[in-house]
Amino acid sequence: MQYFVVMIDYGRRGREAVVDPEITRREVISRLASGEYRNVSFIHEIVENSVEDVTEAVLAEAALPQIEPEDVDLQAIRLDHVRDLRKHEPT
Repeated sequence: MQYFVVMIDYGRRGREAVVDPEITRREVISRLASGEYRNVSFIHEIVENSVEDVTEAVLAEAALPQIEPEDVDLQAIRLDHVRDLRKHEPT
């Protein structure tokens, strides 16, 4: 059997361990990326009789790509918006 333990730290309110044998690694990553899991203390993967700390690896997989401000083309965004507005003009 394989499952994940996600420990969430709520500060003064305490901690909660989310343990669901049916949740997959992909689902844990999805919940981290969506913000459903926040303030994670650790993530352990339990397989049979062994425990592995996979916190860093899973958090790295869930990280959203960082887009540098200079990589954003504001003029293209403005032109796309104008084009979209033209589509919805009455003819």
